[in-house]
Amino acid sequence: MSGRLQDRVAIITGAGQGIGKAYAERFLGEGAKVVIADYNKERGESALADLKGAGDVIFVPTDISVPDSAEDCARQTKETFGTIDILVNNAALYYDIDNADNSYEYLQRVFSVNLHGAWLMARAVVPTMVEKRFGRIINQSSEAAYMYSMVPEGPFDELSAFTYSQTKWGVIGLTKFLAGQLGQYNVTVNCIAPGVTMTEATKKIVPEDIISIIPMMSAMKRTLEAEDLTGSALFFASDDANLVTGQVLCVGGGSTMPA
Repeated sequence: MSGRLQDRVAIITGAGQGIGKAYAERFLGEGAKVVIADYNKERGESALADLKGAGDVIFVPTDISVPDSAEDCARQTKETFGTIDILVNNAALYYDIDNADNSYEYLQRVFSVNLHGAWLMARAVVPTMVEKRFGRIINQSSEAAYMYSMVPEGPFDELSAFTYSQTKWGVIGLTKFLAGQLGQYNVTVNCIAPGVTMTEATKKIVPEDIISIIPMMSAMKRTLEAEDLTGSALFFASDDANLVTGQVLCVGGGSTMPA
């Protein structure tokens, strides 16, 4: 029986671990051919070893913040699989994010990956999608973009850069503008905004006492696992979403409910 993504070719950035790897596994299970695009060679090769028995999958070392690297990922994908149908812009600086660094230089660095990297990857794959009059771009934002109340408290020291949240709000805007331009070519662009997901990255940067109360901050009173996000990505990538574009789907058990 064919899967919902049978023979579709998908590039998934940051698929060496966490949410990206969960997306890759789900897409392979639905018949897609998957490119693991990750800047970390060790992680990428480990994910490839774990997933290679699940279907057609390759690893392409990719730094999404470098234009030539993004273009090379698209080129290698076409050389291997012949085309590009789906891009999942999952990669972001999160595992090693330094929320205490409010310098302009650091803000620029995070923007170069979390927002500009998503644009660079889209730019690399869009010519192929436009030419064939089919494409699916799925950007990854975060519910952090909506958490305006989560700001520093106490005596004023300096203006926060709101680094991660700023970039993730930018991804939402990028989604809207890309959707507006690309819809006429049958290329849809949508966005997933996960809540706090129980990945290794989250466990590294979020204190245990905060993690323990996260379920109580959601309507469904449970933690969010990487696998809980894969159905939303599958929907946006599938034919069921043929006329869905420019949309943001918050997946966090009701921890945020933007209008």
